[in-house]
Amino acid sequence: MNLSYYWYETAHWLLGPARAATDVTKILFESPGNPLTNTPYGRTVTAACELFERTTRRYGKPEFGLASTVIDGETVAVTERIVWERPFCDVIAFDRDHAKAKAQPKLLIVAPMSGHYATLLRGTVETFLPTHQVMITDWADARMVPLAEGSFDLDDYIDYMMAMFQSFGPDLHVMAVCQPAVPVMAAIARMEAENDPATPRSMILMGGPIDTRRSPTAVNQLAEERGIEWFRQHCISKVPPAHPGFWRSVYPGFLQLSGFMAMNLDRHVSAHWEMFNHLVDGDGDSAEKHQNFYDEYMAVMDLTAEFYLQTVDKVFVRHELPKGEMMHRDQPVDLMAIRRCAIMAIEGERDDISGVGQTKAALDLTPNLPSDKKLYHLQAGVGHYGVFNGSRFRAEIAPRIVEFIQFHAPEPARKKPSRS
Repeated sequence: MNLSYYWYETAHWLLGPARAATDVTKILFESPGNPLTNTPYGRTVTAACELFERTTRRYGKPEFGLASTVIDGETVAVTERIVWERPFCDVIAFDRDHAKAKAQPKLLIVAPMSGHYATLLRGTVETFLPTHQVMITDWADARMVPLAEGSFDLDDYIDYMMAMFQSFGPDLHVMAVCQPAVPVMAAIARMEAENDPATPRSMILMGGPIDTRRSPTAVNQLAEERGIEWFRQHCISKVPPAHPGFWRSVYPGFLQLSGFMAMNLDRHVSAHWEMFNHLVDGDGDSAEKHQNFYDEYMAVMDLTAEFYLQTVDKVFVRHELPKGEMMHRDQPVDLMAIRRCAIMAIEGERDDISGVGQTKAALDLTPNLPSDKKLYHLQAGVGHYGVFNGSRFRAEIAPRIVEFIQFHAPEPARKKPSRS
């Protein structure tokens, strides 16, 4: 059995005394009564304590914290409400106190189930709050789901997608960010094959691994080179005691985070060194920006082993969806069946996780979908995270998505979206 999770928990326990001593030292050197507090030496000690605490803490699930938005120039309150729930996922709706809110298009954002919480898409949600009825999938941390709730694999994920789409009605627009692109497209293909009246009106696929044979990245190549058995042996562990999901087989979030950070280790080390210097210099604003980013980035969740391994095998090793070999339960996932649901594929020019062309493949794999229901946008100058967050996303990508949804909404008067 892979004992990495148990070593991880043991390391946290062993660091307990050192963390307590660091906390006491930080309080001492922040005290107004200490003559060293405002000296370069005192600020250096405080900054070192801060850095140690942040790099050894266990980060909890962040909050969305979106209390308000602006609709037609009016600031309105935003409240969260769970509108759909299952053991492994809730759907959160962001209700806005405005007369026009219920007449706006419904947009379900499917967050990645890849280690980070849905709050990683806080900026994405915030961008669409003025113009859409926004909902988002809030995936559960597998270590918090009791073993009695059963398993959760890629077939279950597709089941969840279909159930959500049917629950929220035929006038729904779906946005899949990265990993969910495959199960979202598979779910819609299954619904189209059955002429399900609740099939969404459109799907927006953003930086998703539809066909990882195109412009393969280091992430894609690793999966093919290692094979599924390597991942089973090295990445899967049992949840330790003291967690609700005790003994569930999972891909631990801390391993996923380690992999992400290893890809850009120099950048993360430099960022922490810059934060240290900002704290020493008393530049609280710059240090706070760093802290806010890493509060989100370091908060990770576990994935069920069966979902993780199936995804690696079917999406990254066997390429079942683009080859036409993917099955859902005992039924084929036939992309030729997609005839009604419009598709917008969005990619980042500098994406080092989902290479250019991998998401665009969705347009090529759906020949029976009319051309006026397809749209492609390649965003210059952005990497993977810039596809769904940041200044260029807000200024250049989001407006195109709004146009695309408006064009494929049921209203009779619609403006055709501009093409890249």
